[in-house]
Amino acid sequence: MNSQQISAPGTDPYFPGHGDARYHVHHYELDLEYRPVSNRLAGSARLSALTGTGPLDEIALDLAAFRIQRVLVDGRTARYTHRTGKLRIRPAKALAPGTAFTVEVRYTGNPQPMRSPWGGLGWEELTDGALVASQPIGAPSWYPCNDRPADKASYRLSITTPSPYTAITGGRLLSRTTRASSTTWVYEQPAPTSTYLVTVSVGRYAAVPLTAPPAAAGRQPLVPQAAYLPARLLPEFTADFARQTRMMQFFQDVFGPYPFGEYTVVVADEELDVPVEAQGIATFGTNHLDGARTSERLIAHELAHQWFGNSVAIANWQHIWLNEGFAKYAEWLWSEHGGGPTAAAHAATAHALLARLPQDLRLADPGTNLMFDDRLYERGGLAVHALRCALGEDAFFRMLKDWATAHRHGAVSTADFTAHARQYTAAPLDGLFDAWLREASLPPLPLPTAPHGPANPEVERPSQG
Repeated sequence: MNSQQISAPGTDPYFPGHGDARYHVHHYELDLEYRPVSNRLAGSARLSALTGTGPLDEIALDLAAFRIQRVLVDGRTARYTHRTGKLRIRPAKALAPGTAFTVEVRYTGNPQPMRSPWGGLGWEELTDGALVASQPIGAPSWYPCNDRPADKASYRLSITTPSPYTAITGGRLLSRTTRASSTTWVYEQPAPTSTYLVTVSVGRYAAVPLTAPPAAAGRQPLVPQAAYLPARLLPEFTADFARQTRMMQFFQDVFGPYPFGEYTVVVADEELDVPVEAQGIATFGTNHLDGARTSERLIAHELAHQWFGNSVAIANWQHIWLNEGFAKYAEWLWSEHGGGPTAAAHAATAHALLARLPQDLRLADPGTNLMFDDRLYERGGLAVHALRCALGEDAFFRMLKDWATAHRHGAVSTADFTAHARQYTAAPLDGLFDAWLREASLPPLPLPTAPHGPANPEVERPSQG
């Protein structure tokens, strides 16, 4: 049976075998015990959910090939099948529309990354520890879930590891308890979170608080920020992340208040192809540190995802440009603000690059083959810059902040964004959106129709980094 045949109504068109729109999970409680030496994971997951507008005679969860020990629905043993990544649970009787219910699953096994066109996704065993990088469909590699980005829930996550290891995830650390040779870490993430944006890092890490000066009058105070990294890398980290607290303040000025209660950075003791953003946390590799701020644009990119991609999530994966285009443009804004090349200069560089490459990507519907193509990031940034040029400085920055604020903790589509942007000008934007989002050919380099001011009129722009 293939994924097209087993998909539920309303699932993501790019990944029809994942998720089920017939119900909504509003809270996950995950209790995990992980042994790094044997890569052994024992888990207990409790999902609190609500049925949709129709009766539900089967609860379909996404879960990799673990050994299932017990399944309960509302505290009662339930029948189930577990094949090809789907745990299909049959309650004793069909659940009526609008019914609250709970599912509990106990499972054990050796977690492995899920195979995909982009390599292994999800739980990844490291040389000494583990990390989770689930975008877009890796969450079932380590816990049972309704794996679609619009089904956002709060989380409480308990992780027990051998005491020499630190366990980190997004959210607030509620407690850390050591008994004998094991330590249990309990975290809470109250903000609605997409399944792929839940992460875990396990390693031998030192904790480093990132302090910031008090916010100036009229500016938002900064949330607590911390880092976890191998102690030997502290000198390089201190130089490379020296400006993150300033970056957080700037992004709050431009995008609105930071949407979560804290922000954490992990430097895994491993080289990573790219950094990984998750809700309230970003993971970098040892190769992203050199003591010379070479990867600062990536620090900006991952931080910006907390607004664009995490708080303002996408309704389905067709709209991935809303995550990556805005995070790319945030890189350019930070460069402009910090005295580096302006956003216009970055746009010109990106346009010249794209002009030399194939013209077969439609930003608003790239398809699974191109959804993580480098061109989507660059063209996404250009599309945002084109809108800035069309709206002018004041309207553009009001539009940007209002977008992040109005859809805080929600899920959006490209149509939502274009409707939002149209409110900030009397001029028609259909041609701009068609050219940049729906057509494959590259439009001309966008030029401002009104004079450009500073990157953010509300922020004093320093003359140098």
